[in-house]
Amino acid sequence: MSVDVFIGRKRELKSLNELAKKKSASLVVIRGRRRIGKSRLIQEFGKSKIFFHFSGIPAEEKTTAQDQRDIFSLQLGKKLALQGISSHDWSTLFSLLAKEAAKGEVVILLDEISWMGSKDPHFLGKLKNAWDLEFKNNPKLILILCGSVSTWIEKNIISSTAFFGRISLFLKLEELPLEESYEFLRRCGFCGGQYEAFKLLSVMGGIPWYLEQVKGGGSADEIIKGLCFKKEGILFNDFESIFHDLFEKRSHIYRPIVEMLASGPLDFGGLCQSLNYSKSGTLSQYLDDLITSGFLTRDHTWSIKSGEESKLSKYRLSDNYLRFYLKYIYPNRNKINRESFKEISLTALPGWTSIMGYQFENLVLKNRFKIWELLGIRPEDIISDNPYFQRATKGKKGCQIDYLIQTRYHTLFACEIKFSLHPVSSKVVSDVKKKIESLPLPKRFSCWPVLIHVNGVSDLIRDVGFFSEIIDFSQFLNLSR
Repeated sequence: MSVDVFIGRKRELKSLNELAKKKSASLVVIRGRRRIGKSRLIQEFGKSKIFFHFSGIPAEEKTTAQDQRDIFSLQLGKKLALQGISSHDWSTLFSLLAKEAAKGEVVILLDEISWMGSKDPHFLGKLKNAWDLEFKNNPKLILILCGSVSTWIEKNIISSTAFFGRISLFLKLEELPLEESYEFLRRCGFCGGQYEAFKLLSVMGGIPWYLEQVKGGGSADEIIKGLCFKKEGILFNDFESIFHDLFEKRSHIYRPIVEMLASGPLDFGGLCQSLNYSKSGTLSQYLDDLITSGFLTRDHTWSIKSGEESKLSKYRLSDNYLRFYLKYIYPNRNKINRESFKEISLTALPGWTSIMGYQFENLVLKNRFKIWELLGIRPEDIISDNPYFQRATKGKKGCQIDYLIQTRYHTLFACEIKFSLHPVSSKVVSDVKKKIESLPLPKRFSCWPVLIHVNGVSDLIRDVGFFSEIIDFSQFLNLSR
């Protein structure tokens, strides 16, 4: 079985379809992590329209600006059934494309825009002029600039004065929600239950292209071994491609940061100390680049009394595939290349339970809207929500809560996100009690404990009645309890 229908992205498609109703041309910028489904989204949107798709080639060291123009010219020639199109100047190429797209409902996708234009300092200026003078003359045209190198797009397009006031829509694609990710797996022929699905999603996250690699039946362990622990496996090889394509010669700068955060979140000071960096703006810029690229998340804590965001924050590796690769694939790459890693049991891998705990937290935090729905919380009633932590002082205990929600009704929901190979034991009750007791609760505030689990809970937990809500992972997948 294969994925024969488009899954998800309803909000993004709605935004694009609303643009199509305008009576003037639209310029759109779409960015997101590699494999996140940017091109597939635009193909779905453009399937009922005149659709032109162009893509740059990877910007290798020997790749020149002329190489990018040549490939664009070749792609344009195929679209127009023409040969010998001059590729010496972007203005000529854009003008020819604009003439072909002058009438009707037209979607033009310039894919991997950073590769297309990074070697030519005049590329964006000529694109801007072509938009102003030619492309926008067709009121039904939508020109989409798309790419994986989000830092380049941010600097050269979104923050550029040249495109100020011209962009009608910005979209940043995130991972698919768990419910849609599970539907994706099912359409690929996966027949496993919720825990089997969790194991796959803990490795792949909601990355559509990774999910698409699941072919037919087989257990989650067999699928993961085939994708990750064989030298021809897709996920055995994808990490190096990601870092090379996004950061080129600077990949050696960003990689140690990601490697350090693979073992758990750190604040800025702890990260500087671990990496032996001075507390300078340089590291801050690297972290911002990784956040913009979709690999890291910065979680700010806040004052419960005022609801205001604190300066305290922690950086979290929020890309599940990257953590799995760094923890389990990369350290064993030589064994995998020798084909001597075939019979490994996943649960026997070092630190499996703690790493799966981080993976589970990431999945839940990326789908926090589902927690709101299950707890009956309206988004407009939320003052703050994030992983919460406070440092110990003389008058205050240290505290860390996996996910805390504060509403405008002076109500807190302290969510414990618990991965366990077996049903969660009653020890979790005393652990969460201690955390809540450490919270500096103002008067008239109430705190409701919530347990989120993946592998069942002991009967004693339910009998005690401590948790106001116990949420099973199956509910994120929209399965019955």
